[in-house]
Amino acid sequence: MQRKNLTEVTEFIFLGFSRFHEHQITLFVVFLILYTLTLAGNAIIVTIIHMDRHLHTPMYFFLSMLASSETMYTLVIIPRMLTGLIAQNQPISLAGCTTQMFFFVTLAINNCFLLTVMGYDRYVAICNPLRYMVIMSKRVCVQLMCGAFGIGLAMAAVQVTSIFTLPFCHRVVGHFFCDILPVMKLSCIDTTINEIINFVVSLFVILVPMGLVFISYVLIISTILKIASAEGRKKAFATCASHLTVVIVHYGCASIAYLKPKSENSVEQDLLLSVTYTIVTPLLNPVVYSLRNKEVKEALCRAVSKNIS
Repeated sequence: MQRKNLTEVTEFIFLGFSRFHEHQITLFVVFLILYTLTLAGNAIIVTIIHMDRHLHTPMYFFLSMLASSETMYTLVIIPRMLTGLIAQNQPISLAGCTTQMFFFVTLAINNCFLLTVMGYDRYVAICNPLRYMVIMSKRVCVQLMCGAFGIGLAMAAVQVTSIFTLPFCHRVVGHFFCDILPVMKLSCIDTTINEIINFVVSLFVILVPMGLVFISYVLIISTILKIASAEGRKKAFATCASHLTVVIVHYGCASIAYLKPKSENSVEQDLLLSVTYTIVTPLLNPVVYSLRNKEVKEALCRAVSKNIS
């Protein structure tokens, strides 16, 4: 019976925002505007960093990688979600669902570890400034970036394999994309082992980066407090403020979404959290780094002035 069900379920249908049927056009417009702003903001950051030689430093290299990763992350989810708001009950094949989940998990974990790498970069810049360019050489930066992406690929392979070896009895996904827990609920059999695997992976990819960032900032704050001048302390902390803001929101949303007890799950809460970490958080990155980062604003002004002249 399990084998029969496994072969019969070849596609899924997203329930999405169907419970908010009367507001779907409004949601479409709002999400489309936010998505457009996200794409434009991240594209501007990547372009400015590439064009302005003043930003050719490890800090901005990692920022451009984060912006690129966030852009691909949203591309995996949001276009199909927007389509679903207009044309309901659009099916996704089993292979399509597998692919979407794999890239979503890979990029989400990659973003977690990129933020950790950016925290390490700030630690070296503030705590060991004289050797900063030696420690954070181009080779090391590329290795750290590849390491973050490699961990994402490995963890995604584990999670996706554990999900799609299950037999499925149901077709309707109570979500707007192929997230881990909503797809797992469609299985015919007990998924306790799969839930444990998912929880262990989630603990690793959330708590380990959070712990490393926390250690980095304990050392950073300790060093900043030793700076004699108030102006020097202010300048040192300003280089960390944008990163710290993004870290708090990113890890906060991820922790609530994937580490909360199963008994506390509800469809409305899950949708709200998912909208936050798939639409709002990717938009936060360009907004924070554009409005709170002096060097990015100066580079943007130089680019605008150059084009006008």
